[in-house]
Amino acid sequence: MTTMLIIIHVFICIGLVIGILLQAGKGADLGAAFGGSSQTIFGSAGAAPFLNKLTAGVAIAFMITSLTLAFLASRAPKSSIMEGKAKTQQERPLKASEQEKAKPINTNIPSDTKTER
Repeated sequence: MTTMLIIIHVFICIGLVIGILLQAGKGADLGAAFGGSSQTIFGSAGAAPFLNKLTAGVAIAFMITSLTLAFLASRAPKSSIMEGKAKTQQERPLKASEQEKAKPINTNIPSDTKTER
C-alpha cells in the first residue's frame, strides 16, 4: 500500500509542478491588452481560472498524500541494522591456537617524549 501511495504521490508532484509552470505570470495580461491573442481554447477569460482550480486541487491531493505517508511512516515498525549485529572477529572468543598468534609483539619504538638516561 505504501509503495502505491508513493507512486501516486510522485505523479501528483509532477502534476503540481507542471500546473504551476503552465500558469501565466502577472505581467501576461499587459501583453494581451496590446494586441495579444484571444485564447479561445479555455473560453473568453483564458486558462487562468481553470489552471487555478486545477493547481488548487492538485495541491490539496499533494497535502493529503504527504500527510498519509508521514502517518504511515510513523506507524511503521522500527527496525535497525544494529539489532541483528553479527559478532565480528574481535568480539568472538579466541581459540588456543589464535591466542598464541594474538600476543602483542614487543617492539622498541622510541616515543616522542624525552626520557632521562
